[in-house]
Amino acid sequence: MKYLIKGITVTGSVFRPSDWSERLCSVFTSLQPKLKLASCNGDRILGYSPYVRPALIDEVRCVVLDSELSDIEPLALEFVLNFAKDNNLQIVENYQQQQLPIESVDQPLKEKVA
Repeated sequence: MKYLIKGITVTGSVFRPSDWSERLCSVFTSLQPKLKLASCNGDRILGYSPYVRPALIDEVRCVVLDSELSDIEPLALEFVLNFAKDNNLQIVENYQQQQLPIESVDQPLKEKVA
């Protein structure tokens, strides 16, 4: 199951700081199915985990959270969901992510939600 955590509180306020989703997702970069390191001009780059990814949806910063994260680290899934609840963020359960081309694995996914 996937969750969509929106950067909008249940009262409708925009969550701050504006880069909250990237900051939160960067904590989980090492949680990979198999650690993938990309190379850019000889420098090693670690991308976001496929289980916790930032997204920009309808101009709102979000995090797409995959429950498969609990297979690797059960407390990580609980941490992200508790972060959202503690900050009164909107959570969409059973989120069905649209499959759109992504220019870079490290860039936020842009998609429209109907």
